[in-house]
Amino acid sequence: MIRRVFVAIREALRRYFVAGLLFFAPIAITVWAIFSIVRWLDNLLLPRILKLVLPGSYEPPTIPVLGALFTLMLIVLMGVVARHFFGYELVRLWERLLRRVPVARNIYTAVKQLAEAIFGASTQASRFNRVVLIEYPRKGLYALAFTTGPTRGIVQDATPEPLVNCFVPTTPNPTSGFYLLVPEEQLIEVDLSVEEAFKLVMSAGLVAPGDESPPAADASAPLPGAGQADPA
Repeated sequence: MIRRVFVAIREALRRYFVAGLLFFAPIAITVWAIFSIVRWLDNLLLPRILKLVLPGSYEPPTIPVLGALFTLMLIVLMGVVARHFFGYELVRLWERLLRRVPVARNIYTAVKQLAEAIFGASTQASRFNRVVLIEYPRKGLYALAFTTGPTRGIVQDATPEPLVNCFVPTTPNPTSGFYLLVPEEQLIEVDLSVEEAFKLVMSAGLVAPGDESPPAADASAPLPGAGQADPA
């Protein structure tokens, strides 16, 4: 009898702990991520600018979120300048300067193309909005991929069939992955948005499209051993 009660209490504690963890962990991780981003933005620009402007009497700002708001407003201002004033001329000048630095130009081009693909900064240059399935890493296994447009130039000329540039993201960090050249007829269309596909990849399949969170443990389920006879 005592053993059955002990087992029932242990299973109840385990079940309630799992239910509490599934409830608390997403909230805690989200709050932690937001506070980390805000803290990083707080210390990104404003303290450094104040230190340059007021080197003798500089003190770190004591108002929380002030640095983050300053950084966000500066980014918005840069966006306004880039779209409506002479921002594009500055970008072209910057790119011309980077073309003379071999390593820097490669890094800048790769980061710019990835940012445009993810954030849709350039709808003409970016086609990172088509989700497909491809057989990868071998036949019979499938991976989600994003197409980034048809293959052009020397690479396409070396093959007799039309190829498509595909990006296969990794889990849980979808910003890294593999670049594959896949024949168009081997792509399997998937009715998913880019956001839904990212959620699926980041959660390793735990968060399916249309499901915002994994099912929580049922705390009202009957306790194990309840209603069973105690073995002799």
